[in-house]
Amino acid sequence: MTKDRRSRVVALVGATLTGIGCMLAATAGNSEAGKPAADSGMEVLHGAHVMHIHAARHQGGSALLAYRGGQIQTAGMVFLVYWGSQWNNNDPSGEAALEQRFFNGVGASSWNNSVTQYCEGVTAGTTQCGTSGTHVGNHAGALAGVWFDNTSVAPSHPTQSQIAAEAVRAAAHFGGVTSNVQFVINTATANSSSGFGSQYCAYHSATGSATGEVAYTYMPYITDAGAACGANFNGLGTDAGITIVAGHEFAESETDPFPSTGWVDGSGAEIGDKCAWISSGQGASADTTLSTGTFPVQSLWSNTFNNGAGGCVLSYP
Repeated sequence: MTKDRRSRVVALVGATLTGIGCMLAATAGNSEAGKPAADSGMEVLHGAHVMHIHAARHQGGSALLAYRGGQIQTAGMVFLVYWGSQWNNNDPSGEAALEQRFFNGVGASSWNNSVTQYCEGVTAGTTQCGTSGTHVGNHAGALAGVWFDNTSVAPSHPTQSQIAAEAVRAAAHFGGVTSNVQFVINTATANSSSGFGSQYCAYHSATGSATGEVAYTYMPYITDAGAACGANFNGLGTDAGITIVAGHEFAESETDPFPSTGWVDGSGAEIGDKCAWISSGQGASADTTLSTGTFPVQSLWSNTFNNGAGGCVLSYP
């Protein structure tokens, strides 16, 4: 992944989209080393990095995140996609509106500022960027667009390749692909992929297209999973999982948009995995106040915390 490609904006309007579903990684299973590929009832995920359910919290330990030589997002933009006519007058938990408020305010927040310590353009294996390299950005206005792609029915239980194809369609709809863009593909209530709520809450990945790699997140209808994906976690409310999960995937896509070529630790854990589902003590999930309201979030891993020993923080520095 070169600097030239990172800086290139590719026009998609009018282009013929080919190569839909060509995944970055050819190996089966999620990208977290040491995790099982897929349990029964869960589709095999290729090149995807999953957020596990509460009961299967990833134990990231104290190892620092290290740079793997790829790209980060220096000025990340989020496009939210609500896929399928199943969304029409059918959002019992108000997830679409809540998610939009969260992403309208998360940019430039102290919570998201943790990502800015990570960078690209340094030697692979680096754990402390300091003033070196080009750093992950944290700018206001991260939400760049919303699309209700609801003129036709989405698959009732979409596969990873179908979700990836929708991400490529979203890129065409919004008119461009750069390494700074992430597309969040949301499916409606009772319309999730296999394994949601029993093995994972969401995942992020990337897919190839004729015009470049597309970084995307798959967000099922989070409240369908109940406590497994954050309902009432730490007493934060029945809708807590929506923004806990969305924030987890957002930060990981900023620091590792093309898994796992950005910032991961030795076991394959990303900035969100190492701090997921902490219920007490340092880094426990809590409310954070953004310009658009107060939202439950998990903490994010900071390599610089505790004099460089690392730890989970709800704000930075």
